[in-house]
Amino acid sequence: MVVHVAKADVSRLPVDAVVTPSSIQGVMVGSAAPALRMRGGDSIEDQARALAPIAVGAAIVTGAGKLYCRHVIHVPVVEEPGDRIGIENARRATRAALIAANVHGFDMIGIPGIGIGSGGLSVEEAARAIVDEVRGHRGGKPNTVYLVDLNDAMLRAFEDALRQAQ
Repeated sequence: MVVHVAKADVSRLPVDAVVTPSSIQGVMVGSAAPALRMRGGDSIEDQARALAPIAVGAAIVTGAGKLYCRHVIHVPVVEEPGDRIGIENARRATRAALIAANVHGFDMIGIPGIGIGSGGLSVEEAARAIVDEVRGHRGGKPNTVYLVDLNDAMLRAFEDALRQAQ
């Protein structure tokens, strides 16, 4: 698997699917959620909410509305929007996203920082959890993972975590 770190808006990635953290009720949470809703439309979250409840550690795949990608992988990290998460929830969410990508045959996915901001994880904790799961993934797909964010500190943390994982 090829892993790239890129300063990018996850809602503008030309990949098969992008990952968004959510609540168990399918409400998109985190820094990527507003851009995904604004550019993709409310149908993305509406589809996720229709499939709720979704267990933490599971993932669902919806359409992507008007986004460049074709699918959105929703990974619950919290019971309710605004809840703080533990590092294990970031790990479980990343693992679930990778498994969903494999099951659906997605070649390329984009993963933003998971659990940072209101989730309460430091960028370093989130990056280590995400990179550990990406490096440990043994499924045939995805072939390429883009670790993306607009937050420079998150990007540096992704790069540091990748260096330490080698």
